Amino acid sequence: MIWNTMMGTSILSIPWGIKQAGFTSGIVLILLMGILTLYCCYRVVKSRKMIPLIDTSNWEFPDVCKYYFGSFGQWSSLLFSMVSLVGAMVVYWVLMSNFLFNTGKFIYNFVHDINVTDIVPGTNGSNKVICPSAASGHPPQSNSVIVSSGNNTGFELFEKWWNKSQTVPFYLIAVLLPLLNLKSPSFFAKFNVLGTVSVVYLVFLVTVKAAHLGIHLEYNWFTENEFFVPEFRILFPQLTGVLTLAFFIHNCVITLLQNNKNQENNVRDLSVAYFLVGLTYLYVGVLIFTSFPSPPLSKECIEQNFLDNFPSDDIMSFVARIFLLFQMMTVYPLLGYLARVQLLRQFFGNAYPSIFHVLILNVAIVGAGVAMARFYPNIGGIIRYSGATCGLAFVFVYPSLIYVISLHRAGQLTWPALIFHIFIILLGLANLIAQFLL
Repeated sequence: MIWNTMMGTSILSIPWGIKQAGFTSGIVLILLMGILTLYCCYRVVKSRKMIPLIDTSNWEFPDVCKYYFGSFGQWSSLLFSMVSLVGAMVVYWVLMSNFLFNTGKFIYNFVHDINVTDIVPGTNGSNKVICPSAASGHPPQSNSVIVSSGNNTGFELFEKWWNKSQTVPFYLIAVLLPLLNLKSPSFFAKFNVLGTVSVVYLVFLVTVKAAHLGIHLEYNWFTENEFFVPEFRILFPQLTGVLTLAFFIHNCVITLLQNNKNQENNVRDLSVAYFLVGLTYLYVGVLIFTSFPSPPLSKECIEQNFLDNFPSDDIMSFVARIFLLFQMMTVYPLLGYLARVQLLRQFFGNAYPSIFHVLILNVAIVGAGVAMARFYPNIGGIIRYSGATCGLAFVFVYPSLIYVISLHRAGQLTWPALIFHIFIILLGLANLIAQFLL
């Protein structure tokens, strides 16, 4: 359950993050961030039991923050929780626009028997890989030319009204905005299994593609060229920002573990879940990076969504986009429900005070998603900014501070423990600052 909940859209950006960090340092960072976030998550799980003489069995982590930090802890935890939820919803909107665009393009070309040749650089053969970032000098939404078609005018009209950033993000409003206004999204919770199916299929896709493409790593310590694979890059904080959200489950882990029949196994189950998540990220990230055909392309071509490196007419990528599109369309209302419950209940004491209140909130959230899909469709950037921001509070600062304060009150605080947890807090602060500097 924890693995299924934690595995999200970040998996699509892990290969890009490894590219930004450097191959070896990228692998090391995934391991270290997994261990660090697991420890902080462990501190969250144990935080309630550090409070004496009070029944905390029904408390969530924001309640613990309120106990230790008063109203500041209550409202700041709400703020950072909203950043994580709305940030995830914005990423979902950008990705759903991407998947819907490519799915519609594939179906239109197939139905009308249109053969399209990408004008972006790419490899040849049945397992074609493209480099969209190298086509920046071309119109961003029409990186293709018609080879044969019975109706070129119809194709041009389709390209006009089926545009990745200018039209498709708005089409999603008609479907998703009404769903956000439902009082209970319990119907969509039944489709949670789609998340597992999507991730399993992505792993299968990556395995098949890597088997066909082979390994492409060129190490040349004396003559660096465009195909050179660096071990370390100064842009590595971009990967740590992505990983903060990729391993983020701290704001709901207590709720998830409450459903565990054997509570004494919580730490074991949490550790196993983090191990599986880290292993999945490593598997996908390393295979995509190492199998990316360089030469003839450069590793710099790896996109923030690695599915964009496969053309829209690729069958396996088409199926992956279909899976992910339906999964996200079922998860999106659930995220909206969580945001609504946390925000409106805090202000009005009711998760559904009126349709008017709910509609205003949902229009604001949807508007943020549409604006990002229209003007800043960079999921890697959105993930790392939102991940580093919410992670500063929920991953690094609050769990460490709460543990230090509880030890101090119990008279058990030692200098090594204090220094270690201050170091964790400084790492979180540095992680956030670095996102705006690099």
